[in-house]
Order: sequence, then C-alpha cells, then structure tokens
Amino acid sequence: MPKIEALIFDVFGTVVDWRSTVTRELKKLGERHAATTDWGKFAQEWRVGYLQHTRRIAAGGTGSFNVDIMHREILESMLNSEYWSNIGSIWSEETRNDLNMVWHRLDGWPDATSGLYALKKHTIVASLSNGNVRLLVDMAKHADLPWDAVFSAELFQAYKPNPNAYLSALRHLSIPPERAAMVAAHIYDLRAAGGLGMQTVYVPRPNEEGDPSVKPEEVKSKKDGGEVDWVVGSFEELAQVVERVNKE
Repeated sequence: MPKIEALIFDVFGTVVDWRSTVTRELKKLGERHAATTDWGKFAQEWRVGYLQHTRRIAAGGTGSFNVDIMHREILESMLNSEYWSNIGSIWSEETRNDLNMVWHRLDGWPDATSGLYALKKHTIVASLSNGNVRLLVDMAKHADLPWDAVFSAELFQAYKPNPNAYLSALRHLSIPPERAAMVAAHIYDLRAAGGLGMQTVYVPRPNEEGDPSVKPEEVKSKKDGGEVDWVVGSFEELAQVVERVNKE
C-alpha cells in the first residue's frame, strides 16, 4: 500500500454532526416562537433537498455552486409548502437568514478535533466538501477543525461525486491519487474516489449513510472481502492506521 501523503475528508456527516446541531437550533427557534413540530423531520428534509440539488448538478444539471444560496432556496421552498406553512407564517426574513447560517455553526463529532490534530502529525489533512468556502472556514473556526487546506466544490464548479471535484483537489496538492485517501461516512463518496485510484476510508456515523442499500455495520475493508481500504471507528483510530502505513 503506498504511503498516504494526504487525507481528504468529506465534511457534512463525516466530520461534523449536522443533524444534532440543526435540530437543536430549530427546537430553540420553536420555543422562541411558541411553535411545535417534528424538528428532526424538518432538518432531514432540508438536508435531503441539499443532496438532491448537489447530485443533480454533479450529473450535469444547472444551479448555484454556493451552498448558502442553495440552502436558502430550499428553506424558502419548504416554508412555502403546505406542510410547513404554519412555521413559514411566523418566521421573519431576519429569522430565516440567521437560521440559514446554522450550517456554518455545526458541531464536530466527539473524535473530530482530537483526531484531526493527531492526523496532522503524519499527513496533510484537507476538506473536500460540497459546502462553499466561507461556510467551511466558519465551520472550521467554530468546531476547531485544523485543516491544512480547505477545498470546496465552489472552487472547482463541480459537486461530488463529479470526478473533477476529487481530481482538482489532488492537482492543487500535487499528489497522485494513489497517495491520497478519501475519508467519508458515505459509500457513494468513496466509490467515486476509489474509481479514480484514491485510497478509501469508511467512518460509520450514526444515521448518516443515506444509501438504504448499505448497512454501515456490514461495510468491510478489502482485506476482509469488502470494497474500501479501511474501516475505522474514529479519527484517532485512523491516525494509528496512517502512522503504521507510512512507516512500512
């Protein structure tokens, strides 16, 4: 196995726990405005809208490469729908604008910060997210994510899993695919990166896989007959893997 010169991370769901953060802020808004509903469902629908839009554009469709704009458009569409109309009728423009920025304030998973600092001792750590640059920078400051480089689909005008997103990040790092590893909690991301020759690391996160045909507990490494190079339970465990691989 070639040495790993860089780890390239998916961010939403892999590094940060978007679901808990967004749901918590929605609940606070509900209490402030005396509104009750299934806030977890609201957060999930917002996220699904993002996934649908980015994948459509990745496949050649049209739309914004600024996720702040995309999130706001999806939020407006939801609040104008019949299902969420009771919420839409009470949220002002100021409230909506502030809520839209919740994606800049996502909390990391418990192992994210300590794991990334540990990994930086052995290799480059970089984000590769469909989120826009300012969102990723704000999130890194909020959650103490010590990236060496912040790569965004916005820079490359290509949403993952479009191959240009991965190849552009590698080009800027001057690293061949086989010496970089993609780290994600979503198998589609790893399949796309692996298809380009990158090494792949699967990190299961609660309720995050998204592909109903994939059971995270059943994803295996290649040495166990699976399709990814490594399956790890935390970034700290990944740091041990990288240290071992790079010493071989």
